[in-house]
Amino acid sequence: MAKTVKSRIKRSAADHIVDTILVIFMILLGIVMLYPMWYELVVSISDATKLIKHRGIQLWPLGFDTIAYRLVFKYPQLLEGYKNTLIILVLGLVVNIVLTSLGAYCLTRTSCKFHRFMTLFVLVTMYFSGGLIPLYLTVRGVGLYNTIWAVIIPTALSTYNMIILRSAFSSIPESLVESVFIDGGGHWTVLFKIFIPLSLPAMAVQILYYGVGHWNSWFNAFIYIPDVHKQPVQLVLRKLLISGSNIDMGAETANIPNYEMMAKSMKAAMVIVTTVPILAIYPLLQRYFVGGMMIGSLKE
Repeated sequence: MAKTVKSRIKRSAADHIVDTILVIFMILLGIVMLYPMWYELVVSISDATKLIKHRGIQLWPLGFDTIAYRLVFKYPQLLEGYKNTLIILVLGLVVNIVLTSLGAYCLTRTSCKFHRFMTLFVLVTMYFSGGLIPLYLTVRGVGLYNTIWAVIIPTALSTYNMIILRSAFSSIPESLVESVFIDGGGHWTVLFKIFIPLSLPAMAVQILYYGVGHWNSWFNAFIYIPDVHKQPVQLVLRKLLISGSNIDMGAETANIPNYEMMAKSMKAAMVIVTTVPILAIYPLLQRYFVGGMMIGSLKE
């Protein structure tokens, strides 16, 4: 039936021209978005002596050398940064998902007292905040300063993500909720056995949003965690990128010729090393992403 309907649709020459223009535009847009990552990759495996003489666009490696990766993995703070990032990622995701699910569920219960007031109260936080200085003083005042909780608690709940999840919860028929209450179940049963299992695409979107946010975050750690042994990998990357040719690798660089020329390759290798893990996880959640966003944005 679908093929029959499609065959009856006649496309004009203008339609084909528009399609061609859109395809060309998307190809160019894809190139613009992918080139920076490709550039970092080819720079990271290029010969440093050839790379230092090159100017302009670079599409292919200049020679082949993996010494930049060997040095990066021996960088003193890299493994510590990865460990701290994984701890922040796991603990942060648990806190984020639990609080977001509870908040979204509460917003779907219109029978609760002060439901309208609480909804407006939550929405206000999307547009107004106390600012950086009050937040900094609060973090210090409650004893979170120089701990990993300083980058987890202040970002524990995103109003935008909670509204997306609330919309997904609201799309579930109320008859299912009523049947649970009739059978003697409670709100916890409704949340964990009805809402969350039936909202897996939206939950995957939450994990993706919060996970990418934790992985890429460096500013909060820069403000709240002065201890270098507790800083995440993105802050380690920032320090490496701004250190120029004065990258301190200790005794590892003593016998390496032309070490000063390798700063560019090492920076590129560090970018690849800190980016690949999140790129590898993204395809696993991609199939849920469109469905979760559509549910969160269209259904109320």
